[in-house]
Amino acid sequence: MKALVLTADRSLELTDRPDPVCTAPDDVVFRVVQTGICGTDRGVLLGKFSALTGVVMGHEAVGEVASVGPAVTTVKPGDRVIANPTLFCGLCPPCRRGELNFCLNKTGNEIGIDRDGAFAEYMRLEERFLYRIPDGMSYDRAVLVEPLACVLNNTRAAGVSADDRVVVLGGGPIGAVVALVADRLGCAVRLVEPDGFRRTALGGYFVDVPGSAVEVAPPGEVTERSADVVVDTVGSLFDQASALAADRGRIVIMGFNEQARSALRPLEILQRGLSVIGAGDYNSLVFSRAVDLARRLPLEGLITHRFALDEADAALRTICAVPGAAGAYTGLKVVIEGRTAA
Repeated sequence: MKALVLTADRSLELTDRPDPVCTAPDDVVFRVVQTGICGTDRGVLLGKFSALTGVVMGHEAVGEVASVGPAVTTVKPGDRVIANPTLFCGLCPPCRRGELNFCLNKTGNEIGIDRDGAFAEYMRLEERFLYRIPDGMSYDRAVLVEPLACVLNNTRAAGVSADDRVVVLGGGPIGAVVALVADRLGCAVRLVEPDGFRRTALGGYFVDVPGSAVEVAPPGEVTERSADVVVDTVGSLFDQASALAADRGRIVIMGFNEQARSALRPLEILQRGLSVIGAGDYNSLVFSRAVDLARRLPLEGLITHRFALDEADAALRTICAVPGAAGAYTGLKVVIEGRTAA
């Protein structure tokens, strides 16, 4: 099969890999239909987050079951499925406490990071990490269920409720889904994004969402210290978040950036009563909730581009994910299809 692997110079190379086969009784092999390019993928390619050289990247996958192991009972060939890429062992102390996102045995099991992922024609995964796509739900909507699970994990950790004034920093797909969920909860939501293309695209998207009151704004228009909740979806905007948070506000760090640093002042946190929240990866117990909620959210409207496996460079340029390349965004949610253009 064809697959996109991470090279030593942090680019994606199209290579031939053996077709995956079911080797364990609970294995499932599925044909990858779409995989969303995640902010974490972008961070890896730009040197902001680590991944294993030679790994097949990609984790926001949907597809069609091709074959199953003899013990598989919940899916069958031909079923449409969503992959839950946040794996857990189920046996370590955090897992036994239900804290699946803090599993101690993640090394070698981070899909698209140190275990082969979904930028490929086929992928193998254990049965328990696959969910059937509900009847009537398109692949375009289903491919955003995993980002939705991330958002639900963070909004739940922050205790977001209808009375909250919410500022979302970063208008990428995750920021858009945070704003969408907070808006549906009844919050007053402002989504802050410096890039002109993304502001225009998001403004058009939220206009088409029935009942939405999300305000999309450039950074200079949101300056007051008035937000009950500030969500940093970029991972490097803690200082800006603390400047916008009201006293007793909650700051949620959601973006992944190993290089980010902040001039954190403990006394300010103490005197202002700020809460700084890191929710980690989502707990897989929330995934089925995300599947159900996606039935009622127009997530597919965030997709602006689709590319084949051999068009990866063009895909990455739309979201400024090519190291050293200058330019502005020309895409919002971009998906890689499990096929070649030829």
